[in-house]
Amino acid sequence: MIANTLIKTGVEGKTILDIGCGVGYLHQSLLQAGAASATGVDLASKMIEQAQALSKKNAYSAVTTYIQGDFVQQATTIEPADILLLDKVVCCYPDIQSLMEAALAKTGQYMALTYPRDRTLVRLFVWLEAFLLKLTGSAFRSYVHSPDAIELMITQAGFNKRMEQIDSGWITQLWERG
Repeated sequence: MIANTLIKTGVEGKTILDIGCGVGYLHQSLLQAGAASATGVDLASKMIEQAQALSKKNAYSAVTTYIQGDFVQQATTIEPADILLLDKVVCCYPDIQSLMEAALAKTGQYMALTYPRDRTLVRLFVWLEAFLLKLTGSAFRSYVHSPDAIELMITQAGFNKRMEQIDSGWITQLWERG
């Protein structure tokens, strides 16, 4: 949905910064629709390797850059972009204030994000997931941050909401600067 909304808005010639890019599917869809270049950032080296391989397969190697690591810790070394993507990344970061401040500072025109709703059922699922992950020895945790706090940070940075879709567990939004 994020890709379709951005494509309708117009991505031609725009730069993309995809935080938590995974294998790169989202930003590569935008490149296919005419975006000029994309930078993908992900904590997992395996995701970066797969994104690079997909980029090469799709002939986007010349217009993609990949950075492995924590976006917040590396933000000062990363160039701003016209479009910033946070697709199911907010739920993976414990310090929402730092993540949003760093992301907003790197957003030129549009910020698109998908994050969990703050509902009892969602919180129960996140708790159950944490419990099961702890049993397996995994340190990974998901977080449910306040949508009101997220929206306040975005609006205080000068963005207006262009699109929102809410389902049982997720909120997807597109914000435009100015």
